[in-house]
Parts: sequence; C-alpha cells; structure tokens
Amino acid sequence: MAQPFPNHPNLRGGFAPLQMECDVNDLVIQGEVPKELSGSFYRNGPNPQYSPRGHYHWFAGDGMIHAFNVEDGRVSYRNRWVKTVKWQKEREAGRALFGAFNPMENDESVAGLETDGVANTNVIWHGGKLLALEEGHAPFELDPHTLDSIGPHIYGGKLTGPMTAHPKIDPENGEMLFFGYNANGTISPHMTFSVVDKAGTLLRSESFEAPYAAMVHDFVVTKDHVVFPIMPLTGSLERAFKGGPVYAWEPEKGVHIGVMPRNGSVQDLQWFRGEASYVFHPMNAFSTADGKIICDVCEYPEAPLFPAVDGTPGDPKKALAKLVRWTFDLNAQTDQYKVEQLDDLVCEFPRLDERFAGLPYRYGYFAGDTQPPEKVGGFNVVAAIDHQTGKLDSYDVGEGCATSEPIFVPRSSSAPEGDGFLLAYVYDANRAASHLMMLDAQNLAQGPLAKAMLDHRVPYGFHGNWRDNNG
Repeated sequence: MAQPFPNHPNLRGGFAPLQMECDVNDLVIQGEVPKELSGSFYRNGPNPQYSPRGHYHWFAGDGMIHAFNVEDGRVSYRNRWVKTVKWQKEREAGRALFGAFNPMENDESVAGLETDGVANTNVIWHGGKLLALEEGHAPFELDPHTLDSIGPHIYGGKLTGPMTAHPKIDPENGEMLFFGYNANGTISPHMTFSVVDKAGTLLRSESFEAPYAAMVHDFVVTKDHVVFPIMPLTGSLERAFKGGPVYAWEPEKGVHIGVMPRNGSVQDLQWFRGEASYVFHPMNAFSTADGKIICDVCEYPEAPLFPAVDGTPGDPKKALAKLVRWTFDLNAQTDQYKVEQLDDLVCEFPRLDERFAGLPYRYGYFAGDTQPPEKVGGFNVVAAIDHQTGKLDSYDVGEGCATSEPIFVPRSSSAPEGDGFLLAYVYDANRAASHLMMLDAQNLAQGPLAKAMLDHRVPYGFHGNWRDNNG
C-alpha cells in the first residue's frame, strides 16, 4: 500500500510530486498567443510515484514529461510518466524498491536487476525520435504525440553505456554529439564520446580515462572543439560502502578540463587545470580564428545539492552560480585558463538561440534569482544577456511565483538571432497551479505576451525543448 511522502525539502511545495497523468485539450489563455508559434514544448523532471526508499535526492525521482502543444493560437497540455523498468517494477509492487544512488538501499526483490534508469532530466527531438534522457543510462524513446513510453533507444545496438542528459546538436550538419561518464557500468573515471548523424545513425564512439571519477553533468561543443569539464564532485563506491556519500564535494582535486579537436580523437585531448568550482550547465561556446575557445557557463564556488566527503552539508552561500566566461588559449604554453564574471545576477539553466550553438553568438538566456525575501522556488526572473553590449533585460515572474528554464523559439527559421520568443513553465503558489508563459525575447521587461493556464501544479523540474510542427 502506498505511503505518504516524507517531509523532505524536495518533496513539498513546488517540488511535491504530481500523482496523476492527464490531458487538457484547450487551455484558458490570458493575452494572445503569437501566431508564429506552432509546435510542442516538452519538459522533463523528477516525479517519484511512491514515497522514496532510503535517502532521497531530487535527482532520483521518476521522470515525468509535460508537454504544451501550441497551434493556431490555442494550447493543449498532456503529461505522462516515463515508464522505465524501475517505474514498472514499483507500480507492480505498490511501493518504492530502489534507492537514490546507493544500490545497498535497494529492496532485496530487485537485487542485481539491471534497469534503464529514471529518464528524468531532459527531453530532446533528434533523428525523428523523442528521447527522455538522464546521464546514467541510454536514452528512452517516447511517442512525440501521445507521450507513451516505447523503451530504451540504443541506436541499433551500437550504443554501449550511458549517454549524457545534455547532448549537443550541430546547427549546421545536424549531428548530435554526446558523452557518457561511469561508462564501464560502475563509478569510475571511464568516459565515452560519441557522434550520431542527423538521421539518427551512430557514426563514432571512443573511450578515455578522466583524471578522476566525477559527476560530469554537461560539456561544451564548438564548431572545432569538444570540451570535457571534470570538476571535483567526485563519485566513490568505496566511500559509499564505508557509509559515506556516493557523490561528494572534494575541492582538493581541483578542476581538469579536457579539450579535443573535433577532427581528431580522444588521443588528442589537451588538459587544462583550474581552482575548484562546479558547473552544471554552459550557455554556449565558440572557437576563434586565433586559437582560443570561449565558454560562457553558470559557475558555482562549490557544487550545490551534495555534501562534503565527510557527509557535512555544503555552504549555502556558495550554492549560488554566476555567469562567467572561460577563455582557453590553445597556443599559449600553459595549462591555465582565464575566468571572468560577466554579470552579478544569480543564474542557472542557461540557454541560447540553438541555431548558434557552438558558434559565435550574441544573446543568451537564463533563469535568475534576485533573492527576494519570500521565495517559493529557486528562480524568480527570466533574463536575457546581450554579449555585445553587456546589457541585461529581465522579467520578474511575480511574488509567490517561480520560473523554469526558459527556452528560445525563433520567430521563423530565417529570423535574425534573438528574434523570437522565450517560453517557460511558471509555478504560481498563490493559486497552487502552473502556467506556460510566452515572452518576446527582445523585450522581456514588457511581460508575457500570453499565458496558458493550468489548474494544477507542474512540479519543479529540469530541462525541456521545443519541437517545431514544421520540422
């Protein structure tokens, strides 16, 4: 029999799981939906179906996909759990069977069972397939219209090991590049790098050893280079078996960043070193003609959400990221790189106009936190930065409200960079419900062009993407 969820910070308020799947055919609209918007905005996030077993971590909940479909000024909504092996086994048992990260917390009935993960972090459209992603396993395919679960997608049996939740799609040739960490099936420094063509065929896969075993959440790709940030949020099963945390902040290991030419191989990795910091998400990066790589990232002084090696919690004052620029000079005789802060606003979930991914670009977007006295979530501002002028444009979603990651949709395929819309899921604690917000990306301060109103809450989640109806 199902048990009540415990009073855990990631299981209450805006984080509390949604215990239903539903369809809403025609949402109430406030304002006017831009006529240029025609497609689906998918978003993924953790949504445990049962009270957790053992220590709960936000990253461990079952994946649930939420989708707003926008067409002809009207908006519909659908949500479905990603029905992984874990989800199915727990549904059959009527209770949680798996621990968050530590296999010793699993129920004996599933001891040694291979699963396909929780598929709870991102959802992308590539090669004609809708794929739910989390970094510990292969992608999980869903029907793009019904959101019905299809199952793991391993590229005709060619993919071995996990795939990052943050692959990069080349806007010029449609290739998707990705990596996997802990790629030999257990916590280790073993990593892989792979390339899939625009049709969804796996073209290339290589492996290499990182300087140490770490949680490598994201990476950076430019037209000419691939950048692997190895940062000291370390993983250790030996530590876990002794009763310590599986993943912990270990700053003395420092930062190691590997740079590989795209026309080369992992044998050509050039390693740079830096002081301890952590990045979950980059905004974008590009290579310059004079041998430099410019990377804009949301950087933390220390990794949030994870303890120190001895299990003590981190410093909340260091759990705040700022937008910084890394500069790597591939021709300089040094293994150091330059770090400069671009803005003071606390930020996360950076995005861009994806037509400029890996290329020189002007505009970036992110969720920001002005740290208001009353907060219902991590981020209360949607912001746009103009890298040419340094100007920041922003919109505060309002008291008692919190925004998700903003995603950019161009006004048309040929529109200039930045000419389009920002879409975000907003939770409004005042009415205990969420809505889809649509903003003019070139004028955030004027507020929403339209809101599509739900009468239920979409739990705080991670990442999403747009699938255009015309492409």
